[in-house]
Amino acid sequence: MMAETVVTVETPNRNAGGVTPTPAAAGQAQAKPESNLNWLKFNTQYFITIPGILKIVQVVFGIICMACASPALIGGTHFFLFVVVTFFIATLLWTFVYLLGIREVLNLPINWILTELINTGIATLLYFIAFIVQLASWSNLIGHGRGSNIAAGVFGLFNFLAYSAGTYFLFVEHRSAGV
Repeated sequence: MMAETVVTVETPNRNAGGVTPTPAAAGQAQAKPESNLNWLKFNTQYFITIPGILKIVQVVFGIICMACASPALIGGTHFFLFVVVTFFIATLLWTFVYLLGIREVLNLPINWILTELINTGIATLLYFIAFIVQLASWSNLIGHGRGSNIAAGVFGLFNFLAYSAGTYFLFVEHRSAGV
């Protein structure tokens, strides 16, 4: 036999019996209930720094690369889009980590700068390979999609440069932290 659950809901008794509430009781009645999202604060100040601007540039160049290279018509473009989409998602995640201040809220033993440095370093290396593969794949082809795929490769080069700069600034920050 299952146990029965009883839930009792009390409604606030406003001015019951003609009694006026005391100032302490009035203050308690107007207090807002606690929210689970009190820790959520938007950190927009990060995005006026050089690393923050670089993250925005990386996201914008990633969108342009995806738009120009889609759909993948040849094998080189498949790899190029794999790299672009993978690190677009990773960069979006890091953007939200900084925007929402998750680094400061989570009390985890994570070296955030080193983790982001490794992620950005891998992105730099793979973007270097991907834009070369994309440009080499489309340089000798003539036909539909050539212009947009060459543009995708050029924007991949620009994104490689943005990730290189991001890697450099993260490396400098990691070295200055002394960890």
